[in-house]
Order: sequence, then C-alpha cells, then structure tokens
Amino acid sequence: MTALSEADILLCEDTRVTKKLLNILTLRYDFHTKENQEFISLHSHNEKKFIQELEPSFFEQNIVYVSDAGMPGVSDPGQGLVRYCIDNNIEYDILPGANAVLTAFVASGFIETQMLFFGFLDHKGVSRSVGLQKALYNGYTTILYESPHRLEKLLSEIDQEEPSRQIFLAKELTKKFQNYFHGTAKEISKTLAGNHKGEWVVVIEASQEQASSAISQSDVLALDLPKKVQAKLISKITGENTKACYQRLLNLN
Repeated sequence: MTALSEADILLCEDTRVTKKLLNILTLRYDFHTKENQEFISLHSHNEKKFIQELEPSFFEQNIVYVSDAGMPGVSDPGQGLVRYCIDNNIEYDILPGANAVLTAFVASGFIETQMLFFGFLDHKGVSRSVGLQKALYNGYTTILYESPHRLEKLLSEIDQEEPSRQIFLAKELTKKFQNYFHGTAKEISKTLAGNHKGEWVVVIEASQEQASSAISQSDVLALDLPKKVQAKLISKITGENTKACYQRLLNLN
C-alpha cells in the first residue's frame, strides 16, 4: 500500500478500477494518498504509443503502474515500461502479486514440473491451429489463457485432438467465484454446461509420448527429408495428427 500512497502518478490499466481499489483501501484501512495524485490510462491499446512518446524526465516523479488484476507484464501491459527503464538507465522495482500462471500451475497437481506459458492462442485460422499443436505436443505442462467467448471452442479443439488428455481449468483465480475443474476436455465441457463466464486459465498435462521420447522434433527437422516425411516421423513420436503436423511444419519456414 505504501507504493500506492506515495505515488505522484498512477499509470492504470483502467483508472476506474484503480480508483475503486483506492476507495476500498481508504474505507477499510484509513488509507491516504498524496494530494493531487494523477491517474493516467495505460492499457494494451495505447501502451506502444505512450512509451514512444515518453521522456526519461517523466520518471523524476514517483511513478507506479497498476494492472486491473494479476501481475503486470504477464499477458498484461507493463513489460514495455520495464524495457524502457532498462534502456534509459532508470531505476525500477517489481512488486510481485497474485499470478494466475503460477497459481494454476501449482493447483493443477500435474507432476511434470517443467512448464511453458503460451498466453492467449490466436483467435482463429492456421495460426491458432499451429499454436494448439505446439501447446499439446511440446512435452511440458502447458498453460493457456482463454476468454469466456472461446472457451467452449478450445475444449472442443482439445477433445478432437487429444480426447484422453487430462487438463485443468481455473476460473476467476483469487476472486469471489474461483473454481477448479479437472478431467478431459469433454468431461469439463459437460460439467460447465455452457456456463463460461469469468476469466479462465487452462493447464494441459504434458504429453507423455513427447516427454519420454529419445528423439525430438528438432532431431527430425535436422534430417534432409521432405516435409511430408518429416511430418510422418514427428507424428509417430508425438501422436500429433499427421496432416496438422505437416501444415505446422510449412508454417515454420
């Protein structure tokens, strides 16, 4: 709370959310901020332009960035500010908070302790298909974010590709309506019964075939073979659909 109370300027993913937070702190904990504290909106749509127009002198004031929820810089604005500070020798600090990626990873109970974070997959098209293939067949516990509007689509896609793969869904982590769901994509979809409201984290158990294989995709790609042959070999290793694997290899070039 000290960082918030002593800030000259609060950069906010949503100024309304930050002001609401400060109001709650004031009511509950006799919290006080500096007089004339300024609120500036900084979100994913204006972050690039905002940073391009920054001057190092801006940081002669006490600047604090506040995201709506979770930790800034993890599928949220913030990383660009860190890069700016590094490039301009500006002193900065990170105050870690609730993190949906790590919280869901631990809550999943999957024992493969090496994990990959993919963030949000592309909404549609070949790039989404390629992203999903990478998420399913990399040999690591893999974590995705998904919106309520596309959650059913994602579950359907996973069920099509890997009907027996165990996944874990976390809804509204650290919030009032937090909930956990374990099972296959089809089992979880049936349990949800179309109730997809909220923010979702999807944890996919590591593919045992890929994790235990002595030959990796990179080994196959290093061989001077036609793409179709490479796709067939990789499919044998990972269990990935051969046609989807071939399309993915074409998109790697």
